[in-house]
Amino acid sequence: MPKIMRTALRSLPVLVLVTGVAACADDKSSSTSDSAAPGAAKVTINVTDDGCTPSPATATAGPINFEIKNTTATKVTEAELLRGDTIMGEKENLTPGLSGSFSLKLDAGKYTVYCPNAKTEKVDFTVSGSAAAGSADAAVGTALTDATTRYQQYVAAEVDKLIPATKTFTDAVRSNNLDAAKKAYAPARYFYEEVEPVAESFGDLDPDLDARIDDVDNPAEWTGFHRIEKGLWEDKSTKGLAPVATKLDQDVAKLKTLVATVKFQPAQLANGATELLNEVASSKITGEEDRYSHTDLSDFEANVTGAQEAFSLLQPALEKIDPTLSSTVRQQFASVLDSIKPFKRGDTYVDYTTVKEDQRKVLTQKVDALAEPLSQVAAKVTL
Repeated sequence: MPKIMRTALRSLPVLVLVTGVAACADDKSSSTSDSAAPGAAKVTINVTDDGCTPSPATATAGPINFEIKNTTATKVTEAELLRGDTIMGEKENLTPGLSGSFSLKLDAGKYTVYCPNAKTEKVDFTVSGSAAAGSADAAVGTALTDATTRYQQYVAAEVDKLIPATKTFTDAVRSNNLDAAKKAYAPARYFYEEVEPVAESFGDLDPDLDARIDDVDNPAEWTGFHRIEKGLWEDKSTKGLAPVATKLDQDVAKLKTLVATVKFQPAQLANGATELLNEVASSKITGEEDRYSHTDLSDFEANVTGAQEAFSLLQPALEKIDPTLSSTVRQQFASVLDSIKPFKRGDTYVDYTTVKEDQRKVLTQKVDALAEPLSQVAAKVTL
């Protein structure tokens, strides 16, 4: 996540101003299968190199479906809706000819459409009036409330595991034990990758923890897991990494403090689940994420496991709302996890460079088959 473009908060906003967020569909298609919330107003955002103006620029509080289109823009491939510094919804990787959408249930207030790298990056968007009350029955409402409570507990528990796992990793770095550090790298990252969308909501914390070299303006300021990864595998040395290791411990401790304050909406769980699937498709399957260690399949499993946990907590409510969709998503999660089992060796996975292109294609197809129905869940659980 480039710091120059990612100083705003990300996928799972801490604020509870949004009462529903629909997940993003697969960015590789020229259309979107995202489901709009029932009765949603329509706002079109045309992405251009000059800027991105919403049409209309005002809306009534309640469900709103934002349709993002890029016809010819080459410098701008992303549109976000901000309230203050908080990203309420976004669509990324929209190269010319691609389109996508996201749905939100917004309260009255001032918002901003933000298109990084455009000539005019920010344009005002205004919501007025009051949103109508949700129509979910009492049993559904109770199930969704329980899901958000239990997800907060899950996130806190995984961060509690992340802290000692990271210290095992950083202690090895500080003691110049190259082999031990390499062995501890993927297990520590696993807990982080399970809950990464939550970490992304805290401004620069995710880049500090997880930025890749091409995501930073000044390589001398590069920190986090991947900075150490490069030292261990490419430079084959822990020289100069002790301060980076100590900062990593500090940033993980900061994450623990922050997650204790997070409050979730039901649709945000579904949005976060799809964000994790997008992580798999955009950086794990391509081999971009762990380009030095090639431990991508461990991250792959962690992303899918984290997404599955969010979905499973929503499942009791979704069974009442749309049992067919619930069953489809559940089956596709099982299919994706089954697809990586042949590459597992004990507690680890094979070096990702040994996974052939045809095998990667199968993994991509499995993820796509899950992402499509999963992208429909957020609108279903919007109250």
